Amino acid sequence: MNTSIVVQNLKCGGCANTITTKLAEIENISEITIDVDNSVVAFNHNNQAEALVVKERLKALGYPSIDDDNNLVSKAKSFVSCATGKLSQ
Repeated sequence: MNTSIVVQNLKCGGCANTITTKLAEIENISEITIDVDNSVVAFNHNNQAEALVVKERLKALGYPSIDDDNNLVSKAKSFVSCATGKLSQ
């Protein structure tokens, strides 16, 4: 199955790099694509439970879905994730 999640705080290639790297670590998640301009993270998975794991990982990285709360902690996490992604490019 393919799922797309619209996320908050996605600003640049550094963010996309971190998201791609961290989601690739999740078992059975593949074909991860990031559309920075539209803040969309798309990926393939086998079942709904795996999609929920991805959504929670995104939130933990500071990129909550559009329907989740985007508090100061999320914004700070995304800033760190972005910087990490830029450094590892």
